[in-house]
Amino acid sequence: MAKSRHSTRLKSREDSLFAVKKRKRVPHEFVLDALAPLAPWTRPMFGCLAVYVGEKIVLILRDKPNYPGDNGVWLATSKEHHESLRRDFPSMRSIGLLGKDVTGWQVLPMKANDFEEAALRACELILAGDPRIGKIPTSRRPRRAPKSRAKKKSAKSRRRSESRSKG
Repeated sequence: MAKSRHSTRLKSREDSLFAVKKRKRVPHEFVLDALAPLAPWTRPMFGCLAVYVGEKIVLILRDKPNYPGDNGVWLATSKEHHESLRRDFPSMRSIGLLGKDVTGWQVLPMKANDFEEAALRACELILAGDPRIGKIPTSRRPRRAPKSRAKKKSAKSRRRSESRSKG
């Protein structure tokens, strides 16, 4: 006996309700393993994976087909720390896709011969609380003052109320 078309449609609808969304692969997952004692958490950012420890963003993990030269581990730092970090990470450089200006973000490039060692060294510095790596992100949108609910009087209505109070 042939199955009814209705039950087939219902079954596929039920399957789609309970289907698990396929997750993207975590780039350079060994970095999260190394930071596990600090209970890092992640958030998608710029199509990459931002890594936070507490309220600080410390790293971005990137492995994408566009701009492959900027794939690797991005360090959240500031310009004042670049020189000292470069002594620890000779392959560290500015991120090309962020433009020509030097930014606080620096990359440990995936194509470097010492990539994994450098990434694990960065994790050691984060575990040790090195102040050169990590930033507390600023809010994306400035907070606005609440709008006043009182309506402003137009010039014409102000003149009317002034003439009434005189007379």
